[in-house]
Amino acid sequence: MTITRVFSVEIEPSLRDEFEDKFSSISANIVKNSAGCIKMVILQPTKWQPNRYAMISEWDDESSLISFAGKNWNVAVIPAEMEVYALEYSVDHYMSWG
Repeated sequence: MTITRVFSVEIEPSLRDEFEDKFSSISANIVKNSAGCIKMVILQPTKWQPNRYAMISEWDDESSLISFAGKNWNVAVIPAEMEVYALEYSVDHYMSWG
């Protein structure tokens, strides 16, 4: 049964261009090149939440997430070079149903 990981981050608006460049390269590459990651998509904000981005990834199973994020895989993985951009973030997980 697959697990979907939903990471959401609110950024410092003045760093938007730099964040977008690094989020789509550094963060995206770490996730999509991790063993067990089936697919990954980055979502840009709407006008209603102009500083909030998301990354949704689908994983083979819990062991894949443990390999990626560690035993406490319900915590966000933030690369050191990305920490400066986040004002707040969250991560949630969902299992496929049916």
